[in-house]
Amino acid sequence: MNDLKTLAACGSLARTRSSGTDRPPASTPSNIAIHAMSTQSILIVEDDQETRNLVARYLRENSFNVGMAANGREMDRYISQNRVDLIVLDLMLPGEDGLSLCRRLRVDTTTPIIILTAKGDDVDRILGLEMGADDYLPKPFNPRELLARINAVLRRQLGGSAGPAAKTSARLRFEGWIIDSRMRELRDPEGAQVPLTSAEFDLLQSFCERHGRILSRDTLLNMTRGRPGGAFGRSIDVLVSRLRGKLDRTEGTSMIKTVRTGGYIFTPRVDEA
Repeated sequence: MNDLKTLAACGSLARTRSSGTDRPPASTPSNIAIHAMSTQSILIVEDDQETRNLVARYLRENSFNVGMAANGREMDRYISQNRVDLIVLDLMLPGEDGLSLCRRLRVDTTTPIIILTAKGDDVDRILGLEMGADDYLPKPFNPRELLARINAVLRRQLGGSAGPAAKTSARLRFEGWIIDSRMRELRDPEGAQVPLTSAEFDLLQSFCERHGRILSRDTLLNMTRGRPGGAFGRSIDVLVSRLRGKLDRTEGTSMIKTVRTGGYIFTPRVDEA
């Protein structure tokens, strides 16, 4: 358990550099290990060397391929030369900060992003989600939770189920739009593909499969991210805002209506395509 305690404490360091040789973490006991998907590649963008190395070692022990970058320039270089299935992105970076990197990444790619934020810093967390991040984790953190978040995001990216659904069709249609759960694609009425992040796709799919029903923020968060809402229900509001920006074409109208009791309802009729 020493590696878990070390990494959790390391995550709270405020940009402190390691002054000595990195200590290899102890092996994780098999009874608490969470198995990762062996073919996935993770890029860690974190400027604190000790944190970066410990996270990388832990993920490699759980069968991930792991790359590391200390800043935006190194991140760009790594991405240009390697396949990346998910990015773990610290927001407090030297030079170009994590929020700017997240915004820039979303212009060119839908690669899932998990942001690391200072504990209790709701503003940065919400801004990160608004920039297109798929999930977030406050520091200090337990590496088992990071591993669980990574696995959950990758399962969604690969089309894993977000919960029981009213419809099982792979393709659904609403107002001329087509959502394909197998390809994880959304096409507009003209047939053009609309890029969605993993979190945006899961939210839209949940709405489509439960159209006409009022869904609370906690329910939506549980269906799309696999955990109860609690204090983090605001992240659903951010996702809904992002999704509205891609779906709504007439000013003043929206397919996703806000319900005063604290939830949302997807109003279009949804049919099998």
